[in-house]
Amino acid sequence: MARRSNLRPGAPWVQLALTDADRRKADGDLLLRLFAEAQWIRTFEEYVLELAAQGLVHGPAHSSIGQEGGAVGSIVGLRSDDYVNGSHRGHHQFLAKAFEHVLEPTPGALPTLTPAVDDVLRRTLAEICGLAEGYCRGRGGSMHLQWKDAGAMGTNAIVGGGVPQAAGFAWNQLHAGTDAVTVTYFGDGAVNIGSVLETFNLAAAWRLPVCFFIENNQYAVSTPVGKSTAETRLSARGLGFGIPSWRVDGMDALAVHAAMQEAVAHMRAGNGPTIVEADMYRYFHQNGPYPGSAFGYRDKAEEQAWRERDPIAQLRAHVLDRGLVEEQAVVDLEEAIAAAMARIGDSFLEADPDGKPGQRRIVADRWPDPGFVDVGVRGDLGELAGSRYADSDAFDGEIAERRFIDVVSDVMARRMETDASVVVLGEDVDGLKGGTNGATRRPLELFPERVIGTPISENAFTGLAGGMALDGRFRPVVEYMYADFMWVAADQLFNQVAKARHMFGGDAAVPFVLRSKLAAGTGYGSQHSMDPAGVLTTAPGLRVVAPSNPFDYVGLMNTALACADPVVVLEHVDLYASSGPGPVDDLDYRLPVGKAALRREGDDVTVISYLSMVNHCLEALDIVTDVRADLIDLRWLDRASLDWETIERSVRKTNRVLIVEQGATGTSYGGWLADEIQRRLFDWLDAPVGRVTGREASPSISKVLERAAIARTEEVVAALRDLPNL
Repeated sequence: MARRSNLRPGAPWVQLALTDADRRKADGDLLLRLFAEAQWIRTFEEYVLELAAQGLVHGPAHSSIGQEGGAVGSIVGLRSDDYVNGSHRGHHQFLAKAFEHVLEPTPGALPTLTPAVDDVLRRTLAEICGLAEGYCRGRGGSMHLQWKDAGAMGTNAIVGGGVPQAAGFAWNQLHAGTDAVTVTYFGDGAVNIGSVLETFNLAAAWRLPVCFFIENNQYAVSTPVGKSTAETRLSARGLGFGIPSWRVDGMDALAVHAAMQEAVAHMRAGNGPTIVEADMYRYFHQNGPYPGSAFGYRDKAEEQAWRERDPIAQLRAHVLDRGLVEEQAVVDLEEAIAAAMARIGDSFLEADPDGKPGQRRIVADRWPDPGFVDVGVRGDLGELAGSRYADSDAFDGEIAERRFIDVVSDVMARRMETDASVVVLGEDVDGLKGGTNGATRRPLELFPERVIGTPISENAFTGLAGGMALDGRFRPVVEYMYADFMWVAADQLFNQVAKARHMFGGDAAVPFVLRSKLAAGTGYGSQHSMDPAGVLTTAPGLRVVAPSNPFDYVGLMNTALACADPVVVLEHVDLYASSGPGPVDDLDYRLPVGKAALRREGDDVTVISYLSMVNHCLEALDIVTDVRADLIDLRWLDRASLDWETIERSVRKTNRVLIVEQGATGTSYGGWLADEIQRRLFDWLDAPVGRVTGREASPSISKVLERAAIARTEEVVAALRDLPNL
């Protein structure tokens, strides 16, 4: 017979509950603060639902009524340098963190509605209503609330989407030498999402001070927990990652506070992440002022049973039973917050002359100016003022033949030498003597502690880097081994990093650099060979740069690393082993954003390309000697950074355009560019814009089929020879 023995988890997992004696010993000022903040949040949320019922909240109103105990229990006692972020249902956490930032101690008395608290209520309500006075200037609404001064780093409409960023905040806190912690809130619906589980693993492996706070409110919209997972005790997830975990009654704010105090002490001591699962209940449906029973997925008896354990009623009873204040003080507090909300709402609203009697509307001058719509999609590049720009034709340093991959390594090491905030993250970047291609060889030699190999979890480490960038104390450089892996991390790259500045009001910098390798022609097949430029440039918040030679790589990477916007640096594997003119000693110059390079001059056609295809175009022009072309190396590909001045000047001269790229037609960058050229420059075109691209299919493993799927010199030659037929 096989010998069997029971295994024990490597981390503790406890159910925490308080006794009556614990409650009697609880700090009176703590109870008063928990009650006051919970009541303020409840009244605020009830007012939001009132406005929503009147059609005055545009979009969703995800109320947290019933869940206030978990928010105040976990946040009261946190410091302003502790961070929180949350989900689409995050009003209660945002308010609790903001209150903690502005409230002063009130020993022996209930906290009062100070002007600072009033301002928090006012700006939060304004944001939920989409008004200019809101924390995010009306752009965030109910689901995207951020006040970085208070440590409220942003709520998130993508389920589980904010969890990886929280690990980034915690990474910064740890490596900045503080004992601050981060708490990330998400619901039962997020627990089974890959990015959440990836982040559990990453945080545990790196011992990050982040608490994963699970608000188990029993339903993901209408799907009960028992239908989503066999293990309904969601904190059990922590055991698989070695994360100490607590399970607590989320309707009991005092018990939540006790569990959270233990979790915070564990994290502040440098022991790594924690999980707190709070069982609680949202009284209303996913969105709006109706109970779940109105939609048939819950019954009234269940709802009533949870309401009988209301967290605020429990706190009220504790405060009065202990004799901490008189009942009149409690009544006064409840009346004061109701009056404050009515007064704030009245300042935003007016009678609607075109509506029914009693119907109101938003006062017109409270809305954001429509001209603000695109402001802050990206920064104004003011951070680049004073840059030393030097293009190759005016460079006064020594230039010699350099291997492309060597300058990739050297310039990153140089920036890490001059800027201690630069950190490199990616799969295998800390191994193989410099990563899979040698790009981190020199950084690894000089700064091994800042070259961090990650698990195979692109969503988690991309989001972590996004959090690092949003916090701002470190400047992450993420490496994707292949560009196709972007789609594994698509939520974090496109929904989070690219949108963050604009979504949260337009001011917050996101200094994030992504290096990604394109590998068409190497035999790695359909899932390792794409050119992502056409898709990347649909994300307005991203800047995209595509160097074609060693000299440009240095200047463009330096600019990317100085930029306050997220920048994707594309690198083609064909270039890595190639050599070309590059700097010998001077690795500090920059190339300006939005400036293309003219590689050849001629009158017959404007050829536009980027990355390795620039060299294929040069080879083709050497073969087809009867065609004289302007060859434009775009360098910058995103719409905001495209050099239209150079393109227009050339097209006015040649009256013909040929756009050359290597990848598949379906994700083509040139398709958009051709359309835009024809819209802008139609009067100077004598023929439709010509195109060289790969085929429809992704490249295959077969050497023959792969070659047939991509464009190289021969395809450019054929297009140049066919120019008379355009």
